Formats: sequence, structure tokens, C-alpha cells
Amino acid sequence: MPGRRFYQRYGKKIFDRLAGLIIFLLISPVLLLIYVILRFTIGSPVVFRQERAGLMGKPFTNYKFRSMTNQLDASGCLLPDEQRITRVGWIVRSASLDELPQIFNVLKGEVSLVGPRPLHIRYLERYTSRQARRQEVMPGITGWVQINGRNNLSWEEKFELDVWYVDHQSFLLDLRILILTFWKVMKREGISSEGFVAAPEFMGSNSQRVGEKPGR
Repeated sequence: MPGRRFYQRYGKKIFDRLAGLIIFLLISPVLLLIYVILRFTIGSPVVFRQERAGLMGKPFTNYKFRSMTNQLDASGCLLPDEQRITRVGWIVRSASLDELPQIFNVLKGEVSLVGPRPLHIRYLERYTSRQARRQEVMPGITGWVQINGRNNLSWEEKFELDVWYVDHQSFLLDLRILILTFWKVMKREGISSEGFVAAPEFMGSNSQRVGEKPGR
């Protein structure tokens, strides 16, 4: 459809920049308040920086508020997530406030407001050829997965939803996702998987991986 193609090529970028700027101006006081609280409860650095895969797998630095300490066990390994997350960190995570610094990624043109979640660079080689299609669009702060189960879904289910979004993205769909995301956050649905603060690491599917030939 011509309207959908225009939005995918041009409209989405314009919408992200304009809406991103408005959102940034509105949440600036909240960003400052959370920064100060985390600085005195968790310590420095307050912002967690990690390399993630962007459009077509291009790496970029993703920003999030820290919600966990760096406490180690007797062997020098990080303690489990549930032991490192602080009371304040849990509140920030459960309300999805840790995601707010990603508005800077939106303003930089690295992340969209809506799209598949940006995941670790190391996951790229673990995707099947179908799962890798999620990289055909810019990653987003929220997406189709976030309003359809989030971390209550398996990785394979999430990736199927991501591919569906790639094939159906439009302005009306993005608007719907943004509205429903606000509702989901208020209800605090699908924040964590059992036994994890977030989701377990994706180790790959059993089906064909990217770059593999059938029968290997």
C-alpha cells in the first residue's frame, strides 16, 4: 500500500523525531529525579550502556537506567539478578522507568519509538534466517511483543511477533502499540520471566541458523 510504504520510508522517522522531542521535554524532570535517586541508592554509573544490534544489525550504544548493583560472590562472579536488584531498582524496572534514557537513542536516530526490541549483538549469529528479519526495521523502545505477552513469551514466540510487525508496520499500528504499551505498563504485565529479573539469554533455536545451508 502506498500510504504504508511512505510511512515506513519517511513518515516513521519524522514521527519519531517530533514525538521523541516532545516526550523528552515532558519527561526531563522525571529523568533528573530518577538519576539523582539512583545515584544515591545504587551508585555510579547510573546509566547502563550496552552495545545492541540496530537496523540491519548495525551496532549502537543503548542507554538504560541501572537497576542492579555489581555485587560478586566469593568466586568473583556476579550474584543472580534477584540478589543484585535493589528495592528502588525493582520499582524502576517494574514500572519500565529504566527504559526512559532510550529517548536519547530515539533523538539520535538509532531507535524508533515502536519496533522489535534491540537485542545483544551476539544474538545475530544465533538467529534463524526468518528470525533475522527482525533486523529489517529499526528497533524500538516498545513493540508488538510488549503488548502481546512480553517476557511471558518464549524467544521463538517473540521473534514470530517481530517478523509479523516487520510485514505489517503502519502509523495506525504504531499508534495502537504506543497506547496499549502505556496501559500494559500501568498494569505491570509481563515484566519478568520466572526466575529472572528480565528474560533468560537467547541461546539459539534448533532450526536453521543464519548463514547455514539446509542439511547441515
